[in-house]
Amino acid sequence: MSPFLRLGDLTSGELAQRSEPPVIVIPIGSTEQHGPHLPLSTDTVIADSLVDALVADLLADPQRSHPQPPCVIGPTLQVTASGEHAGFPGTLSIGTAVTQQVLIELARSADWARGLLLVNGHGGNHHSVTAAVALLTSEGRTVKSWWPRIPGGDLHAGHVETSLMLHLCPELVRIDRAEAGAVDLGPDDLEQLRSHGVHAVSVNGVLGDPLTATATAGAEIFNNLRADLLAAFQDWFADDALSM
Repeated sequence: MSPFLRLGDLTSGELAQRSEPPVIVIPIGSTEQHGPHLPLSTDTVIADSLVDALVADLLADPQRSHPQPPCVIGPTLQVTASGEHAGFPGTLSIGTAVTQQVLIELARSADWARGLLLVNGHGGNHHSVTAAVALLTSEGRTVKSWWPRIPGGDLHAGHVETSLMLHLCPELVRIDRAEAGAVDLGPDDLEQLRSHGVHAVSVNGVLGDPLTATATAGAEIFNNLRADLLAAFQDWFADDALSM
């Protein structure tokens, strides 16, 4: 990935000289427990990897007529709302309200850009992101949020995330420590999860079964997410879409 596709590597003058302002793509991750086998950075790694893939796919588009990419990669949010993972060493959280306000102020400060795309790797940020996007949209700003959609996927540190990490960063996976966690959660379990966090339903912090994970499955999941993200970007940020 060229360093000049990352916002922090550009100068203000270089941005001012663009023929049109870029979309800023913000990876949103977390620093939180992912069971005994996955790193605290799992959500961040996945979000960063998807954003890198998005930019690569946009640059490779044979119909792209402009030498400049339509977006730049903004700074990754690595600590967000992870209160549901309290009680596990390593988890850091700034809470839902602060995460929401960070996104609002970040977007307001970026009025020089064409818009913002939030690429989310952590489901616990759903309320923060949804509320922030709603407010910013009501203010007339172009802010979109994209979430991974995985039919039949498990909740946390199970088959899906372990497979993705085996594909993206296998050196960070302690696969010999992998063990199943809470797999079949009933209504009472889900209520406990919502009210008291992950520790109330899973001692090891896993919601799913990582023992079924493979790098091959991870590659397939990643490529499906990659294609969905590219389609969403092209739909949301095409010239005619922004003029509607």
